[in-house]
Amino acid sequence: MPITLSPIAIDRIRGLMKEQGKEGWGVRLGVKGGGCSGLTYVMEMEEQPKEHDKINEIDGIRVFVDPKSYLYLNGLTLDYTNELIGGGFKFVNPNATRTCSCGTSFSV
Repeated sequence: MPITLSPIAIDRIRGLMKEQGKEGWGVRLGVKGGGCSGLTYVMEMEEQPKEHDKINEIDGIRVFVDPKSYLYLNGLTLDYTNELIGGGFKFVNPNATRTCSCGTSFSV
Protein backbone atom coordinates (compact mmCIF):
# COMPACT_ATOMS: atom_id res chain seq x y z
CA MET A 1 0.00 0.00 0.00
CA PRO A 2 1.64 3.27 -1.08
CA ILE A 3 2.04 6.50 0.84
CA THR A 4 -0.72 9.01 0.10
CA LEU A 5 -1.19 12.75 0.57
CA SER A 6 -4.53 14.33 1.35
CA PRO A 7 -5.68 17.14 -0.99
CA ILE A 8 -5.14 19.75 1.75
CA ALA A 9 -1.60 18.41 2.41
CA ILE A 10 -0.84 18.66 -1.32
CA ASP A 11 -2.05 22.28 -1.37
CA ARG A 12 0.02 23.15 1.73
CA ILE A 13 3.17 21.48 0.36
CA ARG A 14 2.78 23.38 -2.93
CA GLY A 15 2.35 26.62 -0.99
CA LEU A 16 5.46 25.98 1.12
CA MET A 17 7.51 25.12 -1.95
CA LYS A 18 6.41 28.34 -3.63
CA GLU A 19 7.11 30.44 -0.51
CA GLN A 20 10.60 28.95 -0.17
CA GLY A 21 11.46 29.09 -3.89
CA LYS A 22 11.62 25.28 -4.06
CA GLU A 23 9.00 24.59 -6.70
CA GLY A 24 9.67 21.29 -8.44
CA TRP A 25 11.49 19.85 -5.44
CA GLY A 26 10.28 16.75 -3.63
CA VAL A 27 9.24 15.99 -0.07
CA ARG A 28 11.28 13.54 1.98
CA LEU A 29 9.31 11.54 4.52
CA GLY A 30 11.14 9.32 6.96
CA VAL A 31 11.58 8.15 10.51
CA LYS A 32 14.40 8.41 13.02
CA GLY A 33 14.88 7.06 16.50
CA GLY A 34 13.65 9.30 19.29
CA GLY A 35 10.56 10.87 20.73
CA CYS A 36 8.51 9.59 23.61
CA SER A 37 7.22 6.55 21.68
CA GLY A 38 10.46 5.38 20.06
CA LEU A 39 10.35 6.69 16.47
CA THR A 40 9.88 10.25 15.21
CA TYR A 41 8.58 11.37 11.82
CA VAL A 42 10.83 13.40 9.53
CA MET A 43 9.58 15.67 6.77
CA GLU A 44 11.74 18.00 4.68
CA MET A 45 12.05 19.30 1.15
CA GLU A 46 14.80 17.95 -1.08
CA GLU A 47 15.72 18.80 -4.63
CA GLN A 48 16.54 15.23 -5.74
CA PRO A 49 16.00 11.71 -4.38
CA LYS A 50 18.88 9.64 -3.03
CA GLU A 51 20.09 6.52 -4.81
CA HIS A 52 17.92 3.87 -3.13
CA ASP A 53 14.84 5.98 -2.33
CA LYS A 54 11.35 4.82 -3.07
CA ILE A 55 9.80 7.58 -5.18
CA ASN A 56 6.08 8.17 -5.47
CA GLU A 57 4.48 11.05 -7.37
CA ILE A 58 1.14 12.23 -6.06
CA ASP A 59 -0.67 14.96 -8.00
CA GLY A 60 2.65 16.42 -9.12
CA ILE A 61 4.35 16.20 -5.70
CA ARG A 62 7.33 13.82 -5.59
CA VAL A 63 7.64 11.92 -2.31
CA PHE A 64 11.03 10.41 -1.40
CA VAL A 65 11.36 7.70 1.27
CA ASP A 66 14.50 5.75 2.15
CA PRO A 67 14.05 1.95 2.20
CA LYS A 68 14.36 1.62 6.01
CA SER A 69 11.76 4.31 6.68
CA TYR A 70 9.45 2.81 4.06
CA LEU A 71 9.10 -0.31 6.24
CA TYR A 72 7.44 1.90 8.88
CA LEU A 73 5.63 4.32 6.55
CA ASN A 74 4.11 1.99 3.96
CA GLY A 75 0.38 2.85 3.89
CA LEU A 76 0.85 6.25 5.59
CA THR A 77 -1.43 9.17 4.75
CA LEU A 78 0.01 12.65 5.22
CA ASP A 79 -2.74 15.11 6.09
CA TYR A 80 -2.83 18.76 7.10
CA THR A 81 -5.12 20.66 9.45
CA ASN A 82 -5.52 24.39 10.10
CA GLU A 83 -6.67 23.92 13.71
CA LEU A 84 -5.47 26.60 16.11
CA ILE A 85 -4.24 24.02 18.63
CA GLY A 86 -2.57 20.95 17.20
CA GLY A 87 -2.65 22.19 13.61
CA GLY A 88 -0.09 21.34 10.95
CA PHE A 89 0.90 18.18 9.13
CA LYS A 90 -0.59 14.97 10.53
CA PHE A 91 0.87 11.53 9.96
CA VAL A 92 -1.89 8.91 9.81
CA ASN A 93 0.07 5.67 10.05
CA PRO A 94 -1.69 2.28 10.03
CA ASN A 95 1.57 0.62 11.17
CA ALA A 96 1.76 2.54 14.45
CA THR A 97 0.67 0.53 17.46
CA ARG A 98 1.15 3.45 19.84
CA THR A 99 1.57 7.20 19.36
CA CYS A 100 2.42 10.01 21.71
CA SER A 101 -0.18 12.64 22.56
CA CYS A 102 1.41 15.21 20.21
CA GLY A 103 1.33 12.75 17.27
CA THR A 104 4.95 13.26 16.23
CA SER A 105 6.34 9.96 17.53
CA PHE A 106 5.14 6.37 17.40
CA SER A 107 6.07 2.75 17.93
CA VAL A 108 5.29 -0.40 15.95
